Amino acid sequence: MRVSIRFFASLKEAIQLDRLELDLPETVVTIGDLRQYLSGYQLAWEDVFAPHKNIRAAQQLQMVSIETPIIPGAEIAFFPPVTGG
Repeated sequence: MRVSIRFFASLKEAIQLDRLELDLPETVVTIGDLRQYLSGYQLAWEDVFAPHKNIRAAQQLQMVSIETPIIPGAEIAFFPPVTGG
C-alpha cells in the first residue's frame, strides 16, 4: 500500500525531511505499525520515532491513535504535541 507521509515542526528538523512517499510492507497496517517501521527506516530515525517519544498523528486531516488502520493512499502526518498560549 502506498501512502504519503508528512513531518512537521521538530520532527521535520530532526529527520531533515518534510514529505515522504512510501510503499509499505503488508505488515504495516496501523499508524503504530507505521511509526515502528519509520523508526527502522533510517538509522538516525530510531530515536525520533522511539516508542517513548510523544508524537501525534493525523490521517486524512483527522487526528488518529496508534491503533487506527491505515487507509491505502492516505496522507499521514506526524508532529510533536503543540501547546497554545
